[in-house]
Amino acid sequence: MQDNTVHQGGCLCGAVRFEAHGIPKRVGACHCRYCQLRSGSAFGVSVYFPEDDVRVLQGELKSYQYQTETGNTTVNQFCTECGSTVLWKVGALPDYTGTAGGSYDPPTFWYELQREVFQRSSADFVHLAVPESHPTIPYYDPQLPEAERLKGG
Repeated sequence: MQDNTVHQGGCLCGAVRFEAHGIPKRVGACHCRYCQLRSGSAFGVSVYFPEDDVRVLQGELKSYQYQTETGNTTVNQFCTECGSTVLWKVGALPDYTGTAGGSYDPPTFWYELQREVFQRSSADFVHLAVPESHPTIPYYDPQLPEAERLKGG
């Protein structure tokens, strides 16, 4: 049975609006440094839908593309007005679009977190009750030593 539920959301200023259809494929917390920086928080809540189930309704998104230490490309899409990250694509999940868990309209739909990844980078005060917790991710194979990766820039 197909779920035809439509979830709408947007950025902080309201200029960008999007919708996602159905049930997300994956919902998780990520403690990696990229998600910490992208979200401005201790971790990011990522809600992934099949690429064709996410549609921008209005507004202009700017993209920022970078290569992770594994060699995968990640593209963040954010509002050109307020800078809120709304959507992203990660090379490891090419057929899915990530959406920011906190960007949905009230009443916000909250699916149970299925997993947390990069738990080794978790802030000491974060303790999530999730079915799966992974220190990294199965396909994580950094090309740079950790000390060099953490230097930034």
